[in-house]
Amino acid sequence: MYLRLRPLTASAAAATTFSSTAFTSSVLRPFSFTLGTRQQLPRSHFHRCYAARTPDNKRGEIDISTYPPERIRNFSIIAHIDHGKSTLADRLLELTGVITKSGKNKQVLDKLKVERERGITVKAQSASMFYEYNGNKYLLNLIDTPGHVDFSYEVSRSLAACQGTILLVDAAQGIQAQTVANFYLAFGEGLDVIPILNKVDLPTAEPERAAQQIESAFEIDSSNILQISAKSGLGVDQVLPAIIEKTAPPQGSADKPFKALLFDTWYDTYVGVVCLMAIKDGSIKRGDRIVSSHSGTRYEVAEVGIMHPEQTPTTQLQVGQVGYIVCNMKSIAEAHVGDTFFREKCPVEALPGFVPAKSMVFAGVFPIDAGEFDSLNESIQKLTLNDSSVSVHKETSAALGQGWRLGFLGTLHMDVFRQRLEEEYDANVLITSPTVPYQIKYTNGVTKFIRTPADFPDAATMQDFVESTMEPYVSATLIFPEKYLGNMLELCTTHRGEIQNHTFIDETRVMLKCQLPMAEIVTDFFDKLKSKSQGFASFDYEESGYQSSDLVKME
Repeated sequence: MYLRLRPLTASAAAATTFSSTAFTSSVLRPFSFTLGTRQQLPRSHFHRCYAARTPDNKRGEIDISTYPPERIRNFSIIAHIDHGKSTLADRLLELTGVITKSGKNKQVLDKLKVERERGITVKAQSASMFYEYNGNKYLLNLIDTPGHVDFSYEVSRSLAACQGTILLVDAAQGIQAQTVANFYLAFGEGLDVIPILNKVDLPTAEPERAAQQIESAFEIDSSNILQISAKSGLGVDQVLPAIIEKTAPPQGSADKPFKALLFDTWYDTYVGVVCLMAIKDGSIKRGDRIVSSHSGTRYEVAEVGIMHPEQTPTTQLQVGQVGYIVCNMKSIAEAHVGDTFFREKCPVEALPGFVPAKSMVFAGVFPIDAGEFDSLNESIQKLTLNDSSVSVHKETSAALGQGWRLGFLGTLHMDVFRQRLEEEYDANVLITSPTVPYQIKYTNGVTKFIRTPADFPDAATMQDFVESTMEPYVSATLIFPEKYLGNMLELCTTHRGEIQNHTFIDETRVMLKCQLPMAEIVTDFFDKLKSKSQGFASFDYEESGYQSSDLVKME
């Protein structure tokens, strides 16, 4: 047994067992102590060491008003899974003094238990850094993004708050499928892309070959690509100067009315909904009143601050900066990712926001104990606030009772959501096998979406009233060594795939593009992909709409 005493940020307070609060302005400042065994707490509680920054006033707030837009850089790190994004983020945080240098700093921004257990990033995380370069002090905002295709919506939302991005490529693996997908996401947003080769100190690293792949695939000059090792720190000191020199500062004016884009949210037990925003114009401080463009609801700002890397209050947030706002938003339904906020009585034109994520995989979620329906409903609402790509529809099963039909971006997304429900909210749930949505077009012109097998028409209805049936397809990209080309062509064709083209990205690696039914991917496609390529193939896909298919219901 042990006794652990520590001050908590509002975001961490939900994990405490006993708590007391001290008033700081209109915001509750939780402090707590927890009594228990070491096994009850995630190991992140014991090895993270954050460097303290001296507050600029008695409220514990720091002043960042001295950083105009030209000395602000907002950037993200994008890459294929396991290419070293989170490790590079650790080194940059150490370099700027945000965290103390320690050999125990491993994926500091991977704050979820599921991320540490699986060794992958599933939630984009932001951290602000202060850095001096050529005699000028800069405020750098870093967003570490996921690398798996199932969490691409996290990447797209994060890029909306950035002006530049690091495209990180493993020098031993070369570019892979998600590298290509993330590059085009950044390219579509008009961001400055800075390619960097990581893990160049590995015995198997081939930086010249990887650089040639980048030049061939993305038409980027390979002569000035940085070569680093995030794990050992080799060359990492060149990264931030490159960000400052090659990334454009944020646009906007401090003289215009306040306007901000809400691009992420999470729920805090003490203060309600916490909003992460990119400030496009003007400034905001504690006590100001702001309005949501989506709902028209008015809020009073209780606290503003930056992620450093935990919530750190500031005197204000101004144009070009990225930070969090606590505004007494108590209802989960009030937060809409992509919403525009403005100062009361100073309306502005709403920002475009985000294209809603389209669910590709559906599964039924039911409480094991029917008496836990209400608590599970609240848990799902809180978790979907933190993951807005999940769609939620209530449904009733004759066998399982009341539950929900949840839509996900993929099967890994579904599995991670289930694990977060169980670990973060102590929920006991039953999840049905994943299915994809179908479209049924009837002879009277009506088109209906089918999300569950029970809703699919029977044979008599199909014969007399259905004009056509359609299923979702995806545009898939596979990258693999040349010697597996035959196996990959066979794999795609046996899963009803239509080969579009294949090209060589260097002397030994092939990029194959094809159309595949989504239903084929949610079964065992990925396992067979790894088996037939001995683990060397990578896979990415994006939605390509519905196509007519000959479908029948299996009784």
